Amino acid sequence: MKSGQSVGNAGQKYKLLIFDWDGTLMDSSERIVRCMHQAALSFQLPLADPAAIRDIIGLSLEIGAERLYPGLSDEQFSAFVAEFRRQSLGNEIEACQLFDGVKLILQSLSERGYYLSVATGKSRRGLDQDFRKHGMEGLFPISRTGDEAFSKPHPLMLEEILTDYNLDVDVALMIGDTEYDLQMAANAGMDSLAVSYGVHSAERLLAQRPQGLIERFDQLPDWLNK
Repeated sequence: MKSGQSVGNAGQKYKLLIFDWDGTLMDSSERIVRCMHQAALSFQLPLADPAAIRDIIGLSLEIGAERLYPGLSDEQFSAFVAEFRRQSLGNEIEACQLFDGVKLILQSLSERGYYLSVATGKSRRGLDQDFRKHGMEGLFPISRTGDEAFSKPHPLMLEEILTDYNLDVDVALMIGDTEYDLQMAANAGMDSLAVSYGVHSAERLLAQRPQGLIERFDQLPDWLNK
């Protein structure tokens, strides 16, 4: 984006909407649990509790896996992470779907003049694969992944997205389903909006003091119009 370029309507508070991916736009938590279990079985590791796996969704894979399996050697850990990536990028486990209405609503927001971006803990390869599967490459010209920046809740992903768009933090909104998303936004000095249909509870999300909370993705346009 060129300096001074205008976007959207003059009355819009936000110009840039930054979304988490897994649990916010894509209904992927159960697939992540299955991939983690398959990776564990490959190395005869105990199966982590599904709730514990869902709890680390949003963090980079390495940090999340370390929380689940802290006793692995460096060699075992690297092999485990590689196997999880193989499982998640492969076709052995059923593909994930976007939450209802996500693509149409994102297209509508883009047409209204919003810039859209993604900040996710998943890998670049995994995110690009999802973009291609769902025909969404053009909606997110700028994004950041867990293997390109520090893991959430560090604010680097958001700071780099703002730099690439040449926008100030006060015109950007982070939208996510975990406390890590909201903490990342707070660390960047950015407003945030919680979604309660993902992996963290509404109570847990509200404890981070976001600007608001929605229960369904289709409530986003009305929330932005307030």
